Amino acid sequence: MVLPMSTARNRASTSVEYTRRIRKALEFVDQHIDEVIRLEDLAKASHFSAYHFHRIFHAMMGETVNDYVQRKRMEKAVYRLLGRPALSITEVAELGGFSSSANFARAFKQYFGVSASELRNGKDSDPASIEKGKIGKIYRKYGKAFNLRDLYSQFVTDTTVFEPEKLKEILMNVKVENVSEKPVVYLSSARGYELDSVYATWEKIIHWADSRGIENDWPTRFALCHDNPAITPEDKCRYDACILADAGIETAAPYHRTVIPGGKYAVAYFKDDASKINQFMTELCSQWLCNSGYEPDDFPPIFNYLNDSRVDDFVEMNVYLKVKELSGAV
Repeated sequence: MVLPMSTARNRASTSVEYTRRIRKALEFVDQHIDEVIRLEDLAKASHFSAYHFHRIFHAMMGETVNDYVQRKRMEKAVYRLLGRPALSITEVAELGGFSSSANFARAFKQYFGVSASELRNGKDSDPASIEKGKIGKIYRKYGKAFNLRDLYSQFVTDTTVFEPEKLKEILMNVKVENVSEKPVVYLSSARGYELDSVYATWEKIIHWADSRGIENDWPTRFALCHDNPAITPEDKCRYDACILADAGIETAAPYHRTVIPGGKYAVAYFKDDASKINQFMTELCSQWLCNSGYEPDDFPPIFNYLNDSRVDDFVEMNVYLKVKELSGAV
């Protein structure tokens, strides 16, 4: 059946508006992840009726509100356990708003299939540890096997993703630069880091820029990569394709405007197979960042692509990590 043009336009407009409102709910979760998050608060943040919000959220996101909030809390806990080694597991539980360390330990083990202490003991080379990652909720619910070894440097796990001397040279050439803020327009990938979705997203936003006479060659293209695919199911990762655009240029959903903040950034050059990107990010954080005198600031990693990986058999890019002086460092 062919829908009348007006009906098709109304449906498209409704979908865009629903997407915009759900983004408000996701932002609310990000801002209050360590607090008690009530369904009524999320409904209010997204301007939906509390009576219908749960069904709308599930239809739009493919997971329930409770599943989404739990997933984000567990992911946050992993970042804290790995990125803030001075914190005890009990302190991580308290920061995450859990009523007790025992409740946190139970929830963590049920979700990932491994314990918080096993996560911190990244040197575990027992092959059975891989199977442990297939018994948690993240595997049953999202089909993602959680392998804690993916979160550690190859120097810890005794694997060879990068030739060791080449990797050391790459990390030695990381620079810290002052970067000015960048106004951008972005489009979010519908299915996270899935390559087909990423490519489709770039095609759409490049067409959008071309239709408005906006320059969009390689130096103007940035990707905001919000999640770590070693922790988050690939299709649930948030990926925003961004193009530099003056503040005066009008935008309408599904295109949104934001500002990549200025400040200090660690800049690392990557040119290799795309399958190695996640390990490269792990090495950058575990090997360079931990010995740099800096700590990560509150902004996702930025990829500034320098080639078209659909044409080439490699990815070339500069990776930007927003950093700040390490608290207490001399």
